[in-house]
Amino acid sequence: MKRLRNLIAALVVIGLLIRRYHRQLFAYILRISPPRYRVTVERNLVVPMRDSVNLSADHYAPATPLRVPTILIRSPYGRNTRHSLFGLLLEFFGHRFAERGYHVLVQDTRGRFDSQGSFNPYFNENEDGTATLEWLCRQPWSIGVIGLWGGSYLGIVQWLIAAENPAVKALVPSITSTQLHKILYPDGALDLGLALRWLSLFQTLDRNRHTRNPIKWFTVLNDIERAIQPALLHLPVSEADEIVLGATTAPFQEWIEYSQADDHLWRDNLDKMRLPDIEAPIHLMSGWYDFFLRGLLDDYAALVKAGRNPYLTIGNWHHFMAIISMADLREGLLWFDTYLRGEQSRLREKPVRLFVMGANEWRDYDSFPPPSTPTRYYLQTGRTLATELPHELSQPDHYIYDPTNPTPAVGGAIFSIKGGRVNNNALEARPDVLTYTTSPLRQPIEVIGRVHVELYAQSDLEHTDFFGRLCDVTPDKRSLNICEGLFRLEPGKLERQADGTLCVEIDLWATAHVFKRGHSIRLQVSSGAHPHWNRNLGTSDYYSACRTVQVAHQTIYHDKLRPSALILPVTK
Repeated sequence: MKRLRNLIAALVVIGLLIRRYHRQLFAYILRISPPRYRVTVERNLVVPMRDSVNLSADHYAPATPLRVPTILIRSPYGRNTRHSLFGLLLEFFGHRFAERGYHVLVQDTRGRFDSQGSFNPYFNENEDGTATLEWLCRQPWSIGVIGLWGGSYLGIVQWLIAAENPAVKALVPSITSTQLHKILYPDGALDLGLALRWLSLFQTLDRNRHTRNPIKWFTVLNDIERAIQPALLHLPVSEADEIVLGATTAPFQEWIEYSQADDHLWRDNLDKMRLPDIEAPIHLMSGWYDFFLRGLLDDYAALVKAGRNPYLTIGNWHHFMAIISMADLREGLLWFDTYLRGEQSRLREKPVRLFVMGANEWRDYDSFPPPSTPTRYYLQTGRTLATELPHELSQPDHYIYDPTNPTPAVGGAIFSIKGGRVNNNALEARPDVLTYTTSPLRQPIEVIGRVHVELYAQSDLEHTDFFGRLCDVTPDKRSLNICEGLFRLEPGKLERQADGTLCVEIDLWATAHVFKRGHSIRLQVSSGAHPHWNRNLGTSDYYSACRTVQVAHQTIYHDKLRPSALILPVTK
């Protein structure tokens, strides 16, 4: 009994100490500067828009007589603890920024939670964000110096206002991109999983918006996963939203109708972003397994081409890893301290920081990608990979792709808690997945940059897909995915070779990875990764009316005249 009383007393003391010093504890765990100020919070501020719609916001103010900059965070996922787990996180971040000498305004976007109006993704964010900035600059506590922060949709809303508002002096968009069409149509094929999961997320958040049960918050993503399953193989695809949500939705129907990158739905928003016109310093952050990555790297390249000097940080992360938000906070504070307060000494020297997988270490570079040597690993007889050209008599490989049993997406850059690096052994056992593997490496091979596949292929259908995935095979035979991509074949898209074959170039996106000594490099070849890329039905109608599918018979050539190859950017 005495021992129990002592234990209880010790726990009480520890609890009191944590309560007393929790701010310092957060600073230590997150590796951020110590808190400077107490924070007061003003809830439910009304921010008027130009069309008389009112948006709700919370103001986190540092207890200081000094006039300090402001950080604006705009979110459709709930702005505080009353709304959702996402709101709990934003409340946490609001306190952390304010403790270090920033005013913070966290706002519900139009039609979300306490904000008036109707939510239409992206459509109102330019006008509403600009009106919010104008309102901020009129507040007595504002000095008209504003930083923008947040990831995913919270990053997109930054892009939509950064070019035309001189009050914006710095922004940190993470796991996001200006390339909205590429987000929903990676490689030209609808990311059905993303579309349905994202819309279901909003519905689930709305159903649970008043819950006080934190356990329910943590089950949201699992609830979504169960909800979308009946719709993933339903035809036509245009009815999938009704199956998941109980009714057709304007956003999903628009995404189906306007499937091309040059459709006005995407161009109108892209025109508002105007990357070359953004003069405020930008720090881009992403993960090697984030579905925004390719678009974000395109944004980085566009900024560099426009003469800007963006910073870039890419970690070993997928979209739903909490560590991304913590890294965003840490890097955001450094960025804002530098460009909103002029504390230049705290910024790292080189603008690009990459987590190199395999080596499991962070490295800094002057630019992305660093210099590399494109190295071809040719597909060979016996499902092997080697740097030597294949034999002229090497026989092709065949497989059948059946859309009724589509090759599934396993891990990777998906909008799911199951994203990231996973063991692919079960996937590779399927008859519709070919694998080509090197011998165990005698020396490490470091790969940093864009990865490509060049396939000499043939199909009995004019409409079909070819998919490639780079994997690292460990000595214990686990096959771990690194990066991947898809090519959607349509009539007239490629010119046939003299023998009728097609040379298909697949962009496997980018990575930074060291294949260790004793490991093997593997290439997967298949015809899909559903629902990350919506399955190819074998017809010209992918989404609107098609209720039937066609089976594709695929052939992959790898001989001296048709040397299919994996192309790696080898740095050393």
